[in-house]
Amino acid sequence: MGMTVIARRLAGHLARGIAMVLVVATISFFIIRNIPGDPIAARYQKLLEQGMSPEAAERATAVMYGFLPSGTLGEQYADYMTGLFRFDLGVSVTNPGTPVTAVLGEAAKWTVLPVLAGTLLSFLVGVIMGVYAAVKRSGVLGDLLAISGSLLHGVPQYVLALLMGAIFTTLIPILPQGGTADILFEPGFNAGYIGSLIEHATLPVVTYALASYGGWILAMKSSVVTVLGDDFILAAELRGMKRSIIFRYVARNAILPLFTILALSLGLLFGGAIFIEKIFNYPGLGFLLIESVVNRDYALMGGAFLLITAAIVVANILADLFYTVIDPRVRSGEEAAT
Repeated sequence: MGMTVIARRLAGHLARGIAMVLVVATISFFIIRNIPGDPIAARYQKLLEQGMSPEAAERATAVMYGFLPSGTLGEQYADYMTGLFRFDLGVSVTNPGTPVTAVLGEAAKWTVLPVLAGTLLSFLVGVIMGVYAAVKRSGVLGDLLAISGSLLHGVPQYVLALLMGAIFTTLIPILPQGGTADILFEPGFNAGYIGSLIEHATLPVVTYALASYGGWILAMKSSVVTVLGDDFILAAELRGMKRSIIFRYVARNAILPLFTILALSLGLLFGGAIFIEKIFNYPGLGFLLIESVVNRDYALMGGAFLLITAAIVVANILADLFYTVIDPRVRSGEEAAT
């Protein structure tokens, strides 16, 4: 029965996720079509002026934007959505001849790895510090940990990025800013190149971690304090159960709600990557999105919006499924309802 519940929830989430991606794709299409100056018509006219026949200019424009520049708005939309289901998002203007999907795939790896590393680092440190903040909440250590979490939780991501950049690339210039690796190293599985990758990724990863740390420590502290007051903990103490065993039960029950937030935070950090990557000139999805807007590369802009939306949707699905798997109370509740 447990697998049936998980499969049913997965089907529901996938249906809602696909619907959300289609809504974003629709919004992107109409934004592009209604940008002042009509970039599609302008591109078509420019190709005509360069000597192309109307048919050839129409085909070239369709390749670039993913839909035909002629016909009714409904026909253009149908053509665009048909291309989307073939994973055809058009061709990038700033990368002539390169499909948007290829450009997005190259940029995605520079966002996914730092976001994952920063999120996991902040989760581990924040959870551990949150437990100590709860256990030592009546002492100086607990107060300091709680204050550190509150301060960092209230600072916007872009402010943290600016501070980190100012400190470690200007005041104490020990870390590079810009790019993914030093051009002196040959790309490949060698110590120099890997070390340069880590060095260039340090500022984005640490910024992601600091941006999330405050939320983790405060959430874990609150969860632990709540669990400490539960009846089963009081009963265990009265029965004389060892403190180490009680602490293990407390930590396990307190951390369950945080696993849902963990997956959700991955999706939120994909959105935050827009500011962090631009500040550090780190060529991931966020940086690519801003550059596509600046360069009026509308096909790339729409594709970047879609991919970031898909990442957030997947994060939400994983959050719910993961919680269903690790907490049997959710499965038993749904099974009882059916």
